[in-house]
Amino acid sequence: MDYALYVLLAFAATFATAFIGRAKGGSFLLWLIIGTILPFLGLVVALLYRSEHDEPERSCPRCGKAQKLYAQVCTRCGTELYLPDPSEVHHPGASATRS
Repeated sequence: MDYALYVLLAFAATFATAFIGRAKGGSFLLWLIIGTILPFLGLVVALLYRSEHDEPERSCPRCGKAQKLYAQVCTRCGTELYLPDPSEVHHPGASATRS
């Protein structure tokens, strides 16, 4: 009986890890693997994982595609990206809270 309860809780924690990781912008499959290997620790890590949706963005100077600030090469045109002027950085999470 104790093993069945542990397996049920581990199964729930595995899928909770995958869904929470996906909601924060990560890969469902990657988080599912993490949750399978480390069911309960993976869930804690997924909860503490920073959301990709709140990362600052900037536009590529060549094609205009929005890129995360940490990106070094544009995923659309391959242009090398350098640190932009602070006025060109867009903060997605900050615009929703300002009035």
